[in-house]
Amino acid sequence: MGRFPLVGSAGTCYGPVMKIAERKIFDGRIVALAIEEHRLPNGRCAEFEVLHHPGGAAVLPLLDDGRVVLIRQYRSALNGMLLEIPAGRLEPNESPEACVRRELVEEVGYRAGQVEKLGEMLPAVGFCDERIHLFVATGLKAVPQALEPEEYIEVLPLPLDEALAMVARGEIPDGKTQLALLLWQGRRAVR
Repeated sequence: MGRFPLVGSAGTCYGPVMKIAERKIFDGRIVALAIEEHRLPNGRCAEFEVLHHPGGAAVLPLLDDGRVVLIRQYRSALNGMLLEIPAGRLEPNESPEACVRRELVEEVGYRAGQVEKLGEMLPAVGFCDERIHLFVATGLKAVPQALEPEEYIEVLPLPLDEALAMVARGEIPDGKTQLALLLWQGRRAVR
């Protein structure tokens, strides 16, 4: 331990489960890294490296003919292209729905008539507090695409069944995309 004083002895803390202390290590444009001490349900204290992220929103765009719109995007962390749904980081005071509406225009060149929440996901709970809000968008109208300078994106409309088959074959490893496709398939099945 050593980085934070303990409330009790031999690693034992007293009181409710909670974060006791935090030391910022890095505060960047997108993420912040902290060393945190938490009181656990068993009364012990433990240190954790926690990556703080403002959260994001992702959208499964549905064309009128039933196809889904995926994107093939360059992802620097992977040093390669990734097939996924449009997504973006939440800007300060931006709602998740406003974020997906913005990302639809920027990344794929569509304005949504309707946006419906599919769910949420926590992509890396072992070390990160990011929450991704998942949506489906319908009533799409084509508008000019507005890519940011650091973005390279190819738009790829696909039949839903083909996208689901790609998930099953391991060709779409992105978790938010897998979950959005499966949630939409499940929602269609119960309608």
